[in-house]
Amino acid sequence: MEVKEAKPPSGYGKPPWEFKGSALYQLHLVKSETARAFIPKEFKLVEAFGYTLGGFFLASYDDSPAGIFDELVVIAGIVWNPPTSCAWAARVLVNSDEACAHGRKDVGLPSQVARFSKQRITPIARQSENNSNRFFRMIGVSTVLSHPKNCLDIQVTEINGTSATDICTINVGTAALAKAVPELNSNKLIGPVIKMSLPSFRIRAVRPAKVSVSSVAPKSATEQSLETPSSKFVDSIISRDLVQNERNLSISVLLSKPILALEFNCLKMQVEAPAIVCPCSEYTFRAV
Repeated sequence: MEVKEAKPPSGYGKPPWEFKGSALYQLHLVKSETARAFIPKEFKLVEAFGYTLGGFFLASYDDSPAGIFDELVVIAGIVWNPPTSCAWAARVLVNSDEACAHGRKDVGLPSQVARFSKQRITPIARQSENNSNRFFRMIGVSTVLSHPKNCLDIQVTEINGTSATDICTINVGTAALAKAVPELNSNKLIGPVIKMSLPSFRIRAVRPAKVSVSSVAPKSATEQSLETPSSKFVDSIISRDLVQNERNLSISVLLSKPILALEFNCLKMQVEAPAIVCPCSEYTFRAV
C-alpha cells in the first residue's frame, strides 16, 4: 500500500487572520481602460475624467499565519460595491508558497509566487519644502523626503515553474522596511498612532516610491524546448499570451502617475473571512 507523506496543517486556520509588520500604500492615477481589463463588467468602476485610483500595497510581514513573507498587491482601481467602494486587486505577488495557495484557494486572489530581492542604496540627500509637507506637519503627520541612509531597491521577480520574469524594481525612499534599515528606528520618523476597529498602525505621508521595469523579455525553458507545433502547443501559446498581457497591464498600473504614498509602521491587521462579491468572475474575492 502506497504511503503518502502527510502535509503539515496550514498556519492560517480559521479567520480572522492576523498580520504584523510594515507596509507602503501608494495611490496612482490609473487609466480607466487599463483598470477595466481586470474588473468584471458586473461592477461599476469609480472614475473621473478617464482615470481611477489604483496603485500598489507593498508589505513586509514579520508575523503572520504563513510566517515571515513579503507581499506586493497591484491595485487596478476602485469599484463601486454598495454601500461602499473597494480596491480591486489585479495581481498579488508573495514570496511564500503557503501565502500564495491561501490567497488563491481561500480568498480568490490572483496570487503568484515571487522573489523579493532587497538592496540597500545611498542616494544624494535632498531637502525640499512645499505646501503639502507643511499641511502634513500641521496635522501631526511627519514626512521624510530623502535621506542618505534610508533608501532600498526592491526587485520583484515572478516565479512560474521554470520561468522567472522580472516585474519591477521599487525604490523605497522611506523607513517602511525598518528591519532592513535599523538605524531609522527613531520616534522622530514615526507619525501618530492610529487605532481602528480592524487594524492598528502608525502612519505618515512619504515621498512616493519610484517604480522601474526591465526592458528584457522573459525567457522560459519550457518555451525554448518546444520545437514542433501541435494543438497543445497552440493552446499554450494562447494561454501564455493571456498571462503576459495581464502581467503587462499590471506593470502599466505600477508605472502610472503616483499621487500619494502612505507608510504604515507597527502594523497589526486582522483579516476576516472573505465574502463573495461577484460569483460570475474568475476571482470572486478580488475586491479588498
